[in-house]
Amino acid sequence: MSTSTPALGADRRVSHGLARALRSPSLRLIGRRLAAAIPVLWGVTLLTFLVLNIMPGSAAQQLLGADATPEQVRQLEAELNLDQPAWVRYWEWLQGVVTGDLGNSIASGQPVTTIIGQRLPVSVELVLCAIIVSLAFTVPLALMAARRPNGIVDRLSMVLSMTGLSIANYVFALVLVVVFAVIFPVLPAIGFVPLSDGLLGNLRSLILPAIAIGFPLFCFYTRFLRGDLVEQMRGEDYVVTAKAKGVGPWRVLIRHAFRNSLFGLLTIVGLNLGTLIGATVIIEQIFALPGIGQELLQAINNRDAVVVQAIVLLLAVVVVVANLITDLLYAVLDPRIRYGQRSA
Repeated sequence: MSTSTPALGADRRVSHGLARALRSPSLRLIGRRLAAAIPVLWGVTLLTFLVLNIMPGSAAQQLLGADATPEQVRQLEAELNLDQPAWVRYWEWLQGVVTGDLGNSIASGQPVTTIIGQRLPVSVELVLCAIIVSLAFTVPLALMAARRPNGIVDRLSMVLSMTGLSIANYVFALVLVVVFAVIFPVLPAIGFVPLSDGLLGNLRSLILPAIAIGFPLFCFYTRFLRGDLVEQMRGEDYVVTAKAKGVGPWRVLIRHAFRNSLFGLLTIVGLNLGTLIGATVIIEQIFALPGIGQELLQAINNRDAVVVQAIVLLLAVVVVVANLITDLLYAVLDPRIRYGQRSA
């Protein structure tokens, strides 16, 4: 009796702890978002498949070339199972995705998981570098601009931001190549050095593409953060209270206004992730980076539907997960936020 009672009490404590964890607002938020993401991801794959099927040409014709005879094209289509009805091919691919099999590339025959595993790290590193570059310059410039609205720094940041937002990132990428790889040959124009071959070479190969992607983001983030900081410094009660207590202007700006502005900045970064990923497709092509964006363009040119669908699904999952992480970080920045309590 004496040995069973403590064990029973421990079991009850564990069960109560699990019940409290399952009732937590964060877990309910994750559950709702994941449930809503399933039809979204399915719709993305279906729309991608439909678009690929209405495009002119065929993968067999693209692989064999323009000189291939109709008999050769039909034979290759039969070997690749491209002669089956579209809904059959989509259903078989969807069944494979559910079981973790993304299929094999039509063009190369390689497993799609192998292709993604080789290409994805390059794109992830490029995206992270672009985000770091943009935010590293956004925060100090926005703080200095908001400290003295309509001052010299504020006006310069306005001109810089408007200029950056007016130039397409692929045009800016070409300008960077001309300036820093042709006129002043200090950085490589094309190619990628893996991190395993040296940190310095890896960073040098990513500086120009990261700036090409991150500069428009920096311009947008700077104007957004500056405007939010100025609005809070002028009208929020907690700012007035802090100033009345004798707190210095820089301390009010950084410790009070900036902390609250992080919510809006975090939301914008999460929402812009899809645009950021789309920019990598063009930038990787310009700088000849062997990333997922370059592979996507090659797969589209080859009518490699299996690879295209897998990459589009992967990018959709990344965007969904990024937005979910953004929502969860709200609760980390401000513990007073509890998702789902009112809606539950």
